[in-house]
Amino acid sequence: MQLSPTLAWLLDAASDCRGADHLLAELGAHLVADDVPLAAGALTLEVPHPLIAKRTLLWRADSGQVIEALGFAPGGLAPDPPDDAGRRWLRDIAGGAVHEDVAGRSDGPLLGWIGPRPFTADEIEQLRQAARFAATPLALLAARATLRATLDAYLGTRSAERVLAAPLRRDRGETIQAALLYADLRNFTSLSETTPPADVIAALDAWFDRIAGAVHAFGGEVLKFIGDGVLAIFPVLEASPRRACDAALRAASAAEAGMVYLNKERRAQGLPPLLFGAALHLGEMLWGNIGAANRLDFTAIGPAVNLASRLEGLCKPLGRTVLVSGALAAETEMPLVALGSHELRGIAAPCEVFALAESQARIS
Repeated sequence: MQLSPTLAWLLDAASDCRGADHLLAELGAHLVADDVPLAAGALTLEVPHPLIAKRTLLWRADSGQVIEALGFAPGGLAPDPPDDAGRRWLRDIAGGAVHEDVAGRSDGPLLGWIGPRPFTADEIEQLRQAARFAATPLALLAARATLRATLDAYLGTRSAERVLAAPLRRDRGETIQAALLYADLRNFTSLSETTPPADVIAALDAWFDRIAGAVHAFGGEVLKFIGDGVLAIFPVLEASPRRACDAALRAASAAEAGMVYLNKERRAQGLPPLLFGAALHLGEMLWGNIGAANRLDFTAIGPAVNLASRLEGLCKPLGRTVLVSGALAAETEMPLVALGSHELRGIAAPCEVFALAESQARIS
């Protein structure tokens, strides 16, 4: 079977592209080399992501560059762009008729092209054949994207990278230094016993949005949602841990401010406020796989994690929302309030404890 260079590339090499954006750019360049007159191309595809529903990629023949627009899922961060975003972009570039083909199934990716002049019947057939042959590499890229998006959603970006890079065995892990943030809600048991389940879930989601949003905004990563609790890390990536410690402190302050606004909304709705405690600590932990031989969990364990959990338990007795260990306090110049040395349950040595200087919140 004699194939054009474009179809041969789609069959033999397109699946090795780093992503759909690279595939679109390479495909456009191959079609131009096969004498198909193109001004631009667009690729619209579904995205497996908690917030993003679809991506529309636009390739320009004159520059070879690819840009994209995101369509958000219901409840996402912004309104969806129109379903014809790619078509409108193409028309803005060349102002002519857009040729579109679905790659694969009827609900598959949509490839659109526009030229400096109307396409001939032979050129349209070339574009249709390209869409047919593009279905398989696009499906492979979608499978990889689905796997990565799933791991990112359930594990976090850094942990997902480690899982994808290492064998699925229990003996795979590393010791890392990180600033840890451990936080949980107060009086959640009584709330869950007196509140309809749907309202409990809504409250948890609102709480997790604030704490996880603050963690991610300052470069941290949520490792675990543990009931109503959160374990997050800010890995030390430089010789000094100061940047990681400062990021953890800023994230805690941002989460506290976010909860103040959330509780104003809840009070306006006649709902009780959501009170929480958080602890910050700096230490080493084992970051990797644990579990049964055929059922693994990727997490962080070690004395530093235990200390952060125990330190959070002092928030209520000390009447503070955020507590900071002496180990983390020693690595930052941000203002903190010394609260003395305290015994922590299950921890051999007493811990120097500090609080955020600007924090006026108290836990009843």
